[in-house]
Amino acid sequence: MTAYSRERRLSRMSSNVIDNRIRQLTADFQKDADWEAKYRRVIEMGKKLGEFPPEFRSETYKVKGCQSQVWLHAKLGPEQKIEIIGDSDALIVRGLVACLLFVYSGATAEEILKTKPTFLSDIGFDTHLSPSRANGLNAMLKQIYLYATAFKALAGV
Repeated sequence: MTAYSRERRLSRMSSNVIDNRIRQLTADFQKDADWEAKYRRVIEMGKKLGEFPPEFRSETYKVKGCQSQVWLHAKLGPEQKIEIIGDSDALIVRGLVACLLFVYSGATAEEILKTKPTFLSDIGFDTHLSPSRANGLNAMLKQIYLYATAFKALAGV
C-alpha cells in the first residue's frame, strides 16, 4: 500500500467518524417528539460537559458574537486531532456547545473544514432557536473553523 492510498484510507475512516457522530446526534434528536423534549436533550448534553479550566475563562477564549458568555479553547492533540473544550454561562447555550464539541472535537483540521454544518438544520436548530441563540451558535461554529484553519496552516497542510 502506498503512502498516498494509506493516507486516503485513514482520511475516509476519520471522515466516517465525524459522519457517524453527526448521524448519531441527528438520530438522537429525531427521537424527541417536540421541541420541549429537544431543549431538555440540549440541556442534558450541556450538563455532561466536563469541567472547564478557569485559566481559559478569559476574554482571550471568549467567543465574540454570543449574547451569553461562551468560551472555547482548542489544542492540537495526538495524530493531529484538534481537542476542543468549551463552556457557557447559559444552560441551553452550554448544550449547544456540547453538540458542537460532540461532532468536531477529536477531528483533524481538514475533517472539520470539509464538514458542512448541515446537521444543525437537520436537527432544526435553524428554525427553532431564538435569533440571538442562532447567532451565538454561528459564532461558535465560526470559532471552531478558525481554530481548524489556524492548526491547518501551522501544520503546513
